[in-house]
Amino acid sequence: MSEAPACHSEQPDRRGTACCAPTTAAGSSLAAQTDPIPVALSICIVSWNTRDHLRACLQSLVEHAPGCPYEIIVVDNASGDGSADMVAGDFPGVRLIANAANEQYARASNQALRASAGDLLLLLNPDVRVAAGTIDALVEFMDANPAAGACAPRLTYPDGRLQCSVRSFPTPGALLADFLCLARLFPRSETCGRYRLTFWDYDSVREVEQPMASAFMVRRRALLQVGLFDEQFPLFFNDVDLCYRLRQAAWRIYFVPNARAIHHVGAATSQARRQALRLSQEGLLRFYRKHYRGALPWTTYGAAMLGIRAAFALRRAGAALRRES
Repeated sequence: MSEAPACHSEQPDRRGTACCAPTTAAGSSLAAQTDPIPVALSICIVSWNTRDHLRACLQSLVEHAPGCPYEIIVVDNASGDGSADMVAGDFPGVRLIANAANEQYARASNQALRASAGDLLLLLNPDVRVAAGTIDALVEFMDANPAAGACAPRLTYPDGRLQCSVRSFPTPGALLADFLCLARLFPRSETCGRYRLTFWDYDSVREVEQPMASAFMVRRRALLQVGLFDEQFPLFFNDVDLCYRLRQAAWRIYFVPNARAIHHVGAATSQARRQALRLSQEGLLRFYRKHYRGALPWTTYGAAMLGIRAAFALRRAGAALRRES
């Protein structure tokens, strides 16, 4: 058996200890809270009508628990499928925050982050299952790389296929190449495939811009500097915005391939596909207004905003045709 990762020198050596207790209220501050058992890692999960996936996710955390003191926080967004009751009944050691309404992903994630106590914070989707050593590999990487503000594992589909879970920031050039399907024509081109990184094999540690937040470990000190999720991005592009702010603050973000997890993709968002498409467009436009307005030449910025609206209009038309056929 390999040695458990170091869990920060200021923590007592309580390896593999779950430090969780049920609760119904989030903390008010991101600062580490007093806990009878010091926590090195907080695992934060937001759930909305994903009971079966959530159960499998939590069970995988039980079976492949990290080697450092940890806690699990689940924020349930008023699920109608009994998710909160399942957590309370089957996983009494999990800290449960049961919302009376669907607060959407960004706000619910912030609830979990404010309630957390760990120096490292793992944002985990309920449709993700971790494998043996997944979390330890991420913790070890963060401990060995103090300049890393965040890192993410290699994700696969349930059938074992690689999930392309890393993208560049959505600059006008990257989006144009993607919208014109140039990455499909020239997948090995770093220019044409920049947005979805189609030229990369996901087999090496790499500094990246925006890994999917389905499984995303971030350092508390980095969040204290840049802030939590921007709740003006309720569902989409909140992770892109956070990664952008981390990079702007000189924190590095890494892809760690020896940490692996299974991701089912869209367990919650697939329940509201039409709304998801609209919110995705709104999120991307908001990202441009927040970060690129004033930073790009006005002609480039205006053309990009028009192009985004046109591209999403085509996607909506295509979705409507598929529903009718």
